[in-house]
Amino acid sequence: MAARKTTSEKIADIEKKQAQMSALKRQLQKKEAAENRKARTRRLIMIGAEVEKILGKPIEEYDLPKLKRFLESQETRGHYFSKAMSAEPTAGT
Repeated sequence: MAARKTTSEKIADIEKKQAQMSALKRQLQKKEAAENRKARTRRLIMIGAEVEKILGKPIEEYDLPKLKRFLESQETRGHYFSKAMSAEPTAGT
């Protein structure tokens, strides 16, 4: 028959389990953060590719302020970009 654990042994076991759970939690948080970064990166690449496809030329770094101003002006004038983005997708897209 197994000997009973003392109170201090039980506390030590609980602290060990807490440390293991804490390490597992950190590991899972890192994994989730990496997955979120990958998804965001993929999304940004896809958006950039679509914009280049529509413009018919590569987007250079000096084009970014112009693109930003254009999108901001569309939002200021009537939220055209937001409305377009929230509209139901059409069969062709």
